[in-house]
Amino acid sequence: MPSLKDIRNRIASVKSTQQITKAMKMVSGAKMRRAHDAIVAARPYAAKVEELVQRVAAASTDLAHPLLRRPDSRRAVMVVVTSDRGLCGGFNNQLLRKVELEIKGQPEWDYQVVAVGRKGRDYLRKRGVDIIDSHVEMGGKFTGDFAQELVAGPIEQFADGDVGRLSLAFNAFRSAISQVPTVEEVLPVALPEATADDTLVGSPEYLFEPDPIAVLAALLPRYVVSRTLRAFLESEASEHSARMTAMDAATNNADELIRHLTLTMNRARQAMITKELLEIVGGADALAS
Repeated sequence: MPSLKDIRNRIASVKSTQQITKAMKMVSGAKMRRAHDAIVAARPYAAKVEELVQRVAAASTDLAHPLLRRPDSRRAVMVVVTSDRGLCGGFNNQLLRKVELEIKGQPEWDYQVVAVGRKGRDYLRKRGVDIIDSHVEMGGKFTGDFAQELVAGPIEQFADGDVGRLSLAFNAFRSAISQVPTVEEVLPVALPEATADDTLVGSPEYLFEPDPIAVLAALLPRYVVSRTLRAFLESEASEHSARMTAMDAATNNADELIRHLTLTMNRARQAMITKELLEIVGGADALAS
């Protein structure tokens, strides 16, 4: 059995760690609320852009924009969004396992990855995945300009026929305790299937200025950028919520460990006192005899 001094030192160490986990939980909670507000503000814009793209493209079915067709290329680009740091539970592992299964499950595609986050870059690089670009230390720096710069190259390559698909892999934020690993294909732009009762097909005619091709050329890249930015914001909020949950669990585990160590210390102290009493009684008996 460890000595009382060792047990006391262990209790002090666990209490110090518990203070750190409590502080990390509070910081992650504050960051998560800010990230959630950013998602709430971005979702209406992204939904409206998607609706507008579908309506315009459905009203212009005779057009053949490069971003609406799938090239013959078997090269695929996937943007994988993870965190730079750990201590966030299964946030990274669940997504990376899904990405790995996605890549292995489609051997007909030659996947290349744009890694956003150190954890995803290191994990996929060790497994031989082709990393064509990486961005680290991006926490809190996700902007529309960054999203536009990130996907500008894949969009151009897709339009030229050098890339056959562009997809996003991220953790979708559902709630503070629920983050869903998600892989979404953004290129080619998916359009709703036209049916007789489809409201998109039955919508009023559009007047294009200067012309439909120019409108789609400006609208479709903006649509891809808005979806990319939304994925970044969803991942950021998911990371903070996962870290907050993990730190809350760590704090509770520290409480349980402190209670266990305190009980062990009390038992050790009682055993020591009992031993000393027995030695005193034994010594007294020896002197009396």
